[in-house]
Amino acid sequence: MTQMMRAVEITKPGGPDVLQLTERPVPEPQAGQVILKVAYAGVNRPDALQRAGAYDPPQSASDLPGLEASGEVVAVGAGVEGLAIGDQVCALLPGGGYAEYVATPAAHCLPVPSGMGMKEAACLPETFFTVWSNVFTRGGLKAGERFLVHGGSSGIGTTAIQLANAFGARVFATAGSAEKCEACVNLGAERAIHYRDEDFVGVMRAEGGANLILDMVGGDYIPRNVKALAEDGRLVQIAFLQGPKVELNFAMMMVKRLTLTGSTLRPQSDLAKAKIAQDLREAVWPLLEAGKVAPVMDSEFDLAEAAAAHARMESSGHIGKIVLKVAG
Repeated sequence: MTQMMRAVEITKPGGPDVLQLTERPVPEPQAGQVILKVAYAGVNRPDALQRAGAYDPPQSASDLPGLEASGEVVAVGAGVEGLAIGDQVCALLPGGGYAEYVATPAAHCLPVPSGMGMKEAACLPETFFTVWSNVFTRGGLKAGERFLVHGGSSGIGTTAIQLANAFGARVFATAGSAEKCEACVNLGAERAIHYRDEDFVGVMRAEGGANLILDMVGGDYIPRNVKALAEDGRLVQIAFLQGPKVELNFAMMMVKRLTLTGSTLRPQSDLAKAKIAQDLREAVWPLLEAGKVAPVMDSEFDLAEAAAAHARMESSGHIGKIVLKVAG
Protein backbone atom coordinates (compact mmCIF):
# COMPACT_ATOMS: atom_id res chain seq x y z
CA MET A 1 0.00 0.00 0.00
CA THR A 2 1.02 3.58 -0.55
CA GLN A 3 0.99 6.13 2.26
CA MET A 4 -1.51 8.46 0.61
CA MET A 5 -4.81 7.81 -1.17
CA ARG A 6 -7.43 9.63 -3.22
CA ALA A 7 -10.62 10.39 -1.33
CA VAL A 8 -13.71 12.56 -1.59
CA GLU A 9 -14.28 14.89 1.34
CA ILE A 10 -17.08 17.19 2.42
CA THR A 11 -15.50 20.64 2.30
CA LYS A 12 -18.43 22.30 4.10
CA PRO A 13 -22.13 21.56 4.63
CA GLY A 14 -24.09 22.09 1.43
CA GLY A 15 -25.17 20.69 -1.91
CA PRO A 16 -23.41 18.09 -4.07
CA ASP A 17 -20.78 20.61 -5.21
CA VAL A 18 -19.17 20.62 -1.74
CA LEU A 19 -17.83 17.11 -2.45
CA GLN A 20 -14.22 17.52 -3.58
CA LEU A 21 -11.43 15.12 -4.48
CA THR A 22 -8.50 15.26 -2.06
CA GLU A 23 -5.63 13.20 -0.69
CA ARG A 24 -5.64 11.57 2.72
CA PRO A 25 -3.31 9.21 4.59
CA VAL A 26 -4.15 5.53 4.13
CA PRO A 27 -5.76 4.30 7.38
CA GLU A 28 -4.12 1.66 9.54
CA PRO A 29 -6.12 -1.26 10.97
CA GLN A 30 -7.02 -1.17 14.64
CA ALA A 31 -7.70 -4.33 16.64
CA GLY A 32 -10.56 -6.25 15.06
CA GLN A 33 -10.40 -4.23 11.83
CA VAL A 34 -9.32 -4.87 8.26
CA ILE A 35 -8.25 -2.44 5.56
CA LEU A 36 -9.97 -2.77 2.21
CA LYS A 37 -8.63 -1.59 -1.12
CA VAL A 38 -11.95 -0.25 -2.37
CA ALA A 39 -13.22 -1.35 -5.77
CA TYR A 40 -16.67 0.28 -5.63
CA ALA A 41 -18.51 2.33 -3.02
CA GLY A 42 -22.28 2.56 -2.70
CA VAL A 43 -24.02 5.94 -2.63
CA ASN A 44 -26.81 6.28 -0.08
CA ARG A 45 -29.20 8.87 1.36
CA PRO A 46 -27.28 9.08 4.67
CA ASP A 47 -24.24 10.22 2.67
CA ALA A 48 -26.27 13.14 1.34
CA LEU A 49 -27.57 13.94 4.81
CA GLN A 50 -24.01 13.96 6.15
CA ARG A 51 -22.92 16.18 3.25
CA ALA A 52 -25.73 18.62 4.07
CA GLY A 53 -24.67 18.79 7.72
CA ALA A 54 -27.70 16.90 9.02
CA TYR A 55 -26.11 13.56 9.96
CA ASP A 56 -22.84 13.73 11.87
CA PRO A 57 -20.66 10.60 11.84
CA PRO A 58 -19.89 8.87 15.14
CA GLN A 59 -16.81 10.26 16.89
CA SER A 60 -14.77 7.14 16.14
CA ALA A 61 -15.68 7.10 12.42
CA SER A 62 -13.99 8.71 9.43
CA ASP A 63 -15.34 12.12 8.43
CA LEU A 64 -15.37 10.93 4.80
CA PRO A 65 -18.75 9.82 3.44
CA GLY A 66 -19.43 6.25 2.33
CA LEU A 67 -21.20 3.55 4.34
CA GLU A 68 -20.65 0.50 2.11
CA ALA A 69 -18.03 -0.78 -0.27
CA SER A 70 -16.58 -3.81 -1.98
CA GLY A 71 -12.90 -4.53 -2.23
CA GLU A 72 -9.89 -6.65 -1.36
CA VAL A 73 -8.51 -7.13 2.14
CA VAL A 74 -4.99 -5.65 2.13
CA ALA A 75 -4.24 -5.43 5.87
CA VAL A 76 -5.53 -7.22 8.96
CA GLY A 77 -5.58 -5.90 12.52
CA ALA A 78 -4.88 -7.78 15.72
CA GLY A 79 -7.45 -10.37 16.74
CA VAL A 80 -9.09 -10.73 13.35
CA GLU A 81 -10.23 -14.25 12.52
CA GLY A 82 -11.80 -15.63 9.37
CA LEU A 83 -10.38 -13.02 6.98
CA ALA A 84 -7.01 -12.91 5.27
CA ILE A 85 -5.12 -10.63 2.92
CA GLY A 86 -6.44 -11.14 -0.60
CA ASP A 87 -10.02 -11.98 0.38
CA GLN A 88 -12.69 -10.24 -1.70
CA VAL A 89 -15.51 -8.89 0.46
CA CYS A 90 -18.24 -6.32 0.72
CA ALA A 91 -18.60 -4.46 3.99
CA LEU A 92 -20.80 -2.19 6.03
CA LEU A 93 -18.61 0.78 6.92
CA PRO A 94 -18.65 3.27 9.80
CA GLY A 95 -17.71 5.86 7.15
CA GLY A 96 -14.87 6.52 4.73
CA GLY A 97 -16.05 4.54 1.71
CA TYR A 98 -15.43 7.37 -0.77
CA ALA A 99 -11.71 6.59 -0.79
CA GLU A 100 -9.18 4.16 -2.23
CA TYR A 101 -8.70 2.47 1.16
CA VAL A 102 -11.02 2.14 4.15
CA ALA A 103 -10.93 0.62 7.64
CA THR A 104 -13.88 -1.39 8.93
CA PRO A 105 -14.59 -4.03 11.57
CA ALA A 106 -13.86 -7.47 10.18
CA ALA A 107 -17.15 -8.74 11.61
CA HIS A 108 -19.03 -6.35 9.29
CA CYS A 109 -17.53 -7.93 6.15
CA LEU A 110 -19.28 -10.54 4.05
CA PRO A 111 -17.88 -12.52 1.12
CA VAL A 112 -18.67 -11.33 -2.38
CA PRO A 113 -21.42 -13.78 -3.42
CA SER A 114 -20.27 -16.31 -5.99
CA GLY A 115 -21.16 -15.23 -9.50
CA MET A 116 -21.47 -11.57 -8.51
CA GLY A 117 -19.12 -8.76 -9.51
CA MET A 118 -17.57 -6.17 -7.26
CA LYS A 119 -19.88 -3.43 -8.56
CA GLU A 120 -23.02 -5.31 -7.55
CA ALA A 121 -21.51 -6.46 -4.26
CA ALA A 122 -20.84 -2.86 -3.22
CA CYS A 123 -24.61 -2.31 -3.25
CA LEU A 124 -25.42 -5.03 -0.74
CA PRO A 125 -24.35 -4.00 2.78
CA GLU A 126 -26.21 -0.77 3.60
CA THR A 127 -29.51 -1.80 2.05
CA PHE A 128 -29.49 -5.46 3.06
CA PHE A 129 -28.43 -4.71 6.66
CA THR A 130 -31.17 -2.07 6.85
CA VAL A 131 -33.92 -4.18 5.30
CA TRP A 132 -33.10 -7.34 7.22
CA SER A 133 -32.90 -5.63 10.61
CA ASN A 134 -36.03 -3.52 10.12
CA VAL A 135 -38.36 -5.71 8.07
CA PHE A 136 -37.54 -9.14 9.49
CA THR A 137 -35.96 -8.62 12.91
CA ARG A 138 -37.72 -5.48 14.17
CA GLY A 139 -40.82 -5.73 11.94
CA GLY A 140 -41.21 -9.50 12.28
CA LEU A 141 -42.51 -10.04 8.73
CA LYS A 142 -43.94 -13.52 8.20
CA ALA A 143 -44.98 -15.49 5.14
CA GLY A 144 -48.48 -14.62 3.99
CA GLU A 145 -48.53 -11.18 5.60
CA ARG A 146 -49.32 -8.01 3.65
CA PHE A 147 -46.21 -5.84 3.45
CA LEU A 148 -46.14 -2.26 2.13
CA VAL A 149 -42.86 -0.51 1.35
CA HIS A 150 -42.78 3.15 0.40
CA GLY A 151 -40.22 4.27 -2.17
CA GLY A 152 -40.32 0.87 -3.82
CA SER A 153 -37.89 1.83 -6.60
CA SER A 154 -35.16 3.05 -4.24
CA GLY A 155 -32.21 0.91 -3.19
CA ILE A 156 -34.00 0.06 0.06
CA GLY A 157 -37.30 -0.50 -1.75
CA THR A 158 -35.97 -2.81 -4.44
CA THR A 159 -34.20 -4.87 -1.77
CA ALA A 160 -37.24 -5.00 0.50
CA ILE A 161 -39.56 -6.10 -2.32
CA GLN A 162 -37.28 -8.96 -3.32
CA LEU A 163 -36.58 -10.23 0.19
CA ALA A 164 -40.19 -9.99 1.35
CA ASN A 165 -41.30 -11.84 -1.77
CA ALA A 166 -38.59 -14.48 -1.33
CA PHE A 167 -39.80 -15.18 2.22
CA GLY A 168 -43.43 -15.54 1.18
CA ALA A 169 -45.05 -12.20 2.03
CA ARG A 170 -47.62 -10.41 -0.13
CA VAL A 171 -45.76 -7.30 -1.27
CA PHE A 172 -47.16 -3.86 -2.09
CA ALA A 173 -45.09 -0.80 -2.96
CA THR A 174 -45.53 2.89 -3.67
CA ALA A 175 -43.63 4.69 -6.42
CA GLY A 176 -43.86 7.98 -8.29
CA SER A 177 -44.00 7.01 -11.97
CA ALA A 178 -45.37 4.31 -14.25
CA GLU A 179 -41.80 3.18 -15.00
CA LYS A 180 -40.99 2.85 -11.30
CA CYS A 181 -44.25 1.02 -10.61
CA GLU A 182 -43.46 -1.43 -13.39
CA ALA A 183 -40.01 -2.03 -11.91
CA CYS A 184 -41.58 -2.81 -8.53
CA VAL A 185 -43.97 -5.36 -10.05
CA ASN A 186 -41.14 -6.98 -12.02
CA LEU A 187 -39.23 -7.43 -8.77
CA GLY A 188 -42.12 -9.25 -7.09
CA ALA A 189 -44.61 -6.68 -5.84
CA GLU A 190 -48.19 -7.88 -6.13
CA ARG A 191 -49.33 -4.31 -6.61
CA ALA A 192 -47.43 -1.08 -7.20
CA ILE A 193 -49.32 2.06 -6.17
CA HIS A 194 -48.63 5.22 -8.19
CA TYR A 195 -48.78 7.65 -5.27
CA ARG A 196 -49.41 10.67 -7.48
CA ASP A 197 -52.62 9.08 -8.82
CA GLU A 198 -53.75 6.64 -6.10
CA ASP A 199 -54.23 6.71 -2.34
CA PHE A 200 -52.24 3.91 -0.76
CA VAL A 201 -54.50 4.02 2.31
CA GLY A 202 -57.55 3.05 0.26
CA VAL A 203 -55.66 0.35 -1.64
CA MET A 204 -54.33 -1.28 1.53
CA ARG A 205 -57.62 -1.07 3.43
CA ALA A 206 -59.35 -2.78 0.51
CA GLU A 207 -56.84 -5.63 0.97
CA GLY A 208 -57.55 -5.85 4.70
CA GLY A 209 -54.82 -3.47 5.79
CA ALA A 210 -51.05 -3.82 5.86
CA ASN A 211 -49.56 -6.07 8.51
CA LEU A 212 -46.23 -4.25 8.16
CA ILE A 213 -45.23 -0.94 6.59
CA LEU A 214 -41.63 0.15 5.98
CA ASP A 215 -41.53 3.94 5.61
CA MET A 216 -38.74 6.36 4.78
CA VAL A 217 -40.99 9.30 3.83
CA GLY A 218 -42.45 10.46 7.14
CA GLY A 219 -44.37 13.74 7.22
CA ASP A 220 -48.04 13.31 6.38
CA TYR A 221 -47.39 9.67 5.49
CA ILE A 222 -47.24 8.85 9.20
CA PRO A 223 -50.95 9.30 10.03
CA ARG A 224 -51.85 7.78 6.66
CA ASN A 225 -49.70 4.75 7.48
CA VAL A 226 -51.58 4.32 10.75
CA LYS A 227 -54.86 4.33 8.83
CA ALA A 228 -53.49 1.82 6.31
CA LEU A 229 -52.39 -0.70 8.94
CA ALA A 230 -54.43 -3.77 9.82
CA GLU A 231 -55.20 -4.62 13.43
CA ASP A 232 -52.00 -5.62 15.25
CA GLY A 233 -50.05 -4.01 12.39
CA ARG A 234 -46.52 -2.66 12.65
CA LEU A 235 -45.03 0.55 11.27
CA VAL A 236 -41.23 0.70 10.98
CA GLN A 237 -39.76 4.14 10.29
CA ILE A 238 -36.23 4.33 8.85
CA ALA A 239 -36.07 7.92 7.53
CA PHE A 240 -38.06 11.17 7.33
CA LEU A 241 -37.62 12.63 3.86
CA GLN A 242 -40.68 14.82 4.50
CA GLY A 243 -39.84 15.55 8.14
CA PRO A 244 -40.34 13.84 11.53
CA LYS A 245 -42.89 16.19 13.09
CA VAL A 246 -46.59 15.58 12.49
CA GLU A 247 -49.88 15.62 14.36
CA LEU A 248 -51.06 12.09 15.09
CA ASN A 249 -54.13 10.71 16.87
CA PHE A 250 -52.65 7.97 19.04
CA ALA A 251 -56.06 6.59 19.96
CA MET A 252 -56.00 4.57 16.76
CA MET A 253 -52.78 2.94 17.93
CA MET A 254 -54.63 1.66 20.99
CA VAL A 255 -57.83 0.64 19.21
CA LYS A 256 -55.95 -1.28 16.48
CA ARG A 257 -53.19 -2.52 18.84
CA LEU A 258 -50.47 -1.13 16.61
CA THR A 259 -46.70 -1.16 17.03
CA LEU A 260 -44.91 2.02 15.93
CA THR A 261 -41.13 1.65 15.89
CA GLY A 262 -38.04 2.53 13.90
CA SER A 263 -34.27 2.54 13.85
CA THR A 264 -31.11 3.96 12.35
CA LEU A 265 -28.25 1.66 11.42
CA ARG A 266 -25.06 3.71 11.75
CA PRO A 267 -25.20 4.49 15.50
CA GLN A 268 -25.77 0.85 16.48
CA SER A 269 -22.96 -1.01 18.24
CA ASP A 270 -20.37 -3.03 16.37
CA LEU A 271 -21.74 -6.13 18.07
CA ALA A 272 -25.29 -5.44 16.86
CA LYS A 273 -24.06 -4.95 13.28
CA ALA A 274 -22.00 -8.14 13.50
CA LYS A 275 -25.17 -10.03 14.49
CA ILE A 276 -26.99 -8.64 11.44
CA ALA A 277 -24.05 -9.68 9.24
CA GLN A 278 -24.23 -13.22 10.61
CA ASP A 279 -27.99 -13.38 10.02
CA LEU A 280 -27.50 -12.22 6.43
CA ARG A 281 -24.76 -14.77 5.82
CA GLU A 282 -27.06 -17.57 6.96
CA ALA A 283 -30.46 -16.48 5.59
CA VAL A 284 -29.84 -14.18 2.62
CA TRP A 285 -26.45 -14.95 1.09
CA PRO A 286 -27.69 -18.34 -0.21
CA LEU A 287 -30.48 -16.47 -2.05
CA LEU A 288 -27.94 -14.11 -3.62
CA GLU A 289 -25.68 -16.96 -4.69
CA ALA A 290 -28.66 -18.81 -6.18
CA GLY A 291 -29.66 -15.71 -8.17
CA LYS A 292 -33.04 -15.50 -6.45
CA VAL A 293 -32.29 -12.00 -5.15
CA ALA A 294 -29.99 -9.40 -6.72
CA PRO A 295 -29.24 -5.71 -6.31
CA VAL A 296 -30.92 -3.44 -8.84
CA MET A 297 -28.33 -1.20 -10.49
CA ASP A 298 -29.09 2.35 -11.62
CA SER A 299 -25.82 4.04 -12.55
CA GLU A 300 -22.06 4.18 -12.05
CA PHE A 301 -19.86 7.24 -11.57
CA ASP A 302 -16.10 7.60 -11.09
CA LEU A 303 -14.90 8.58 -7.63
CA ALA A 304 -14.12 12.09 -8.87
CA GLU A 305 -17.76 12.39 -10.00
CA ALA A 306 -19.21 11.93 -6.52
CA ALA A 307 -21.05 15.26 -6.80
CA ALA A 308 -22.82 14.07 -9.95
CA ALA A 309 -23.73 10.81 -8.20
CA HIS A 310 -25.32 12.75 -5.34
CA ALA A 311 -27.20 14.95 -7.78
CA ARG A 312 -28.54 11.83 -9.49
CA MET A 313 -29.71 10.38 -6.18
CA GLU A 314 -31.34 13.59 -5.00
CA SER A 315 -33.18 13.99 -8.31
CA SER A 316 -35.15 10.85 -7.32
CA GLY A 317 -34.99 9.77 -10.95
CA HIS A 318 -33.00 6.63 -10.16
CA ILE A 319 -34.27 3.08 -9.91
CA GLY A 320 -32.07 0.99 -7.63
CA LYS A 321 -28.51 1.65 -6.56
CA ILE A 322 -25.87 4.20 -7.54
CA VAL A 323 -22.18 3.36 -7.16
CA LEU A 324 -18.80 5.06 -7.34
CA LYS A 325 -16.01 3.27 -9.18
CA VAL A 326 -12.92 3.70 -7.04
CA ALA A 327 -10.28 1.23 -8.28
CA GLY A 328 -8.66 2.03 -11.61
